[in-house]
Amino acid sequence: MYILSFDFMQRAFAAGIITALLASVMGVFIVLRRMSLVGDSLSHAALAGVAGGMLFGIYPFYGALIFSSAAAVFIELIRSAFKKYSEVALAVVMSGGMGLAVVLISLGKSFNADLMSYLFGSLVAVSPQDIIIISIVGFFIMISMLLLHRELFSVTFDEEAAELSGIPVKAVNIYFTLMTALVIALSVRVVGALLISALMVIPAAVSLQLAKSFKSTFIIAVGVALFSVITGLYTSFIYDLAPGGTIVLIASAILMIVLTIKGALNRWM
Repeated sequence: MYILSFDFMQRAFAAGIITALLASVMGVFIVLRRMSLVGDSLSHAALAGVAGGMLFGIYPFYGALIFSSAAAVFIELIRSAFKKYSEVALAVVMSGGMGLAVVLISLGKSFNADLMSYLFGSLVAVSPQDIIIISIVGFFIMISMLLLHRELFSVTFDEEAAELSGIPVKAVNIYFTLMTALVIALSVRVVGALLISALMVIPAAVSLQLAKSFKSTFIIAVGVALFSVITGLYTSFIYDLAPGGTIVLIASAILMIVLTIKGALNRWM
């Protein structure tokens, strides 16, 4: 493939593959926990971090990491205060993050063009420094999730039973939300802050339609995410499209095809 002869495409594919792996694995837990909006909430905080970084002269990638991580802790604090209405936390962080992003963007009128790459992703924006950060943080996230997969599984399906069995549920929830925030911050370069939530949720939705076991749910979700990212990056390069939107459209098309085929089979079988 001649497109891999370009350095920026090599970086885009490397970042995209890591993003697909992380987002799809986290997405399965997010959907099973009925927290699909957490991605949107944290992505708005990441966008505020990008705008804040640009405004104050900090590398925007670091701004996204800091703001999204802070928002993750804030979500858990609000969830603790509103135990019966946990969705309030997501709404507060989503609206607050967007409000802060809009204010910071309006203060820094000169960087609106650069901000577009963080909103919808960019093939040429991924730098060697980004790849190093994505690789290191991504490796840490995957290792930590492998070490805590039993706790995450228990908390995902029954928090009360997990707490009775001695699992520190609150700490696991904070950890999980922080890991989600880090994945979103890592993904803004390729997919964009406004679209990363879809890359988390859609592959998980496809896998829940097809999987027969918990293990196969992850395998299918990862497969859908990888196919969407690789195909989306290739298509966006060939036709000069925004990579984030292209990736999400491909993932959405896969979901619609699966739903259509399943609907037809259920009707005729």
